[in-house]
Amino acid sequence: MSKRSPTDIHSLPELKTFRTKLRKHLTPAEAAFWLLVKNSQLDGRKFRRQHSVDRYILDFYCPSERLAIELDGEVHFHEKAIEYDRERTIFMEQCGIKVIRFENQVVFNAPSKIKERICEQFGWWRVLPD
Repeated sequence: MSKRSPTDIHSLPELKTFRTKLRKHLTPAEAAFWLLVKNSQLDGRKFRRQHSVDRYILDFYCPSERLAIELDGEVHFHEKAIEYDRERTIFMEQCGIKVIRFENQVVFNAPSKIKERICEQFGWWRVLPD
């Protein structure tokens, strides 16, 4: 096994047990979304479930596109949660990761819109100014 770089903030070992637990207990929206993207079926891009970046665990992450997908249920619509999500998003952006958020109900009601919106973001980081 190779030694981790001290600057590697992805999939920290101390969060492994918690990430595994989350993967085994997906919400209904997460399970439905996973069916849309697993096995690289969205334009050949690989997505990971419950991927951690530093102390934050993302619902889904596409490493090749530096793209995080967050699914928001009822709990995300309260003032404290909104602030926490905002701080997470700022942190991810500082790490070069774009965050896209969807309400849980959209996963069930408009899966093709979700896939379209995600695909529109592919390559976003390649057009950033130097």
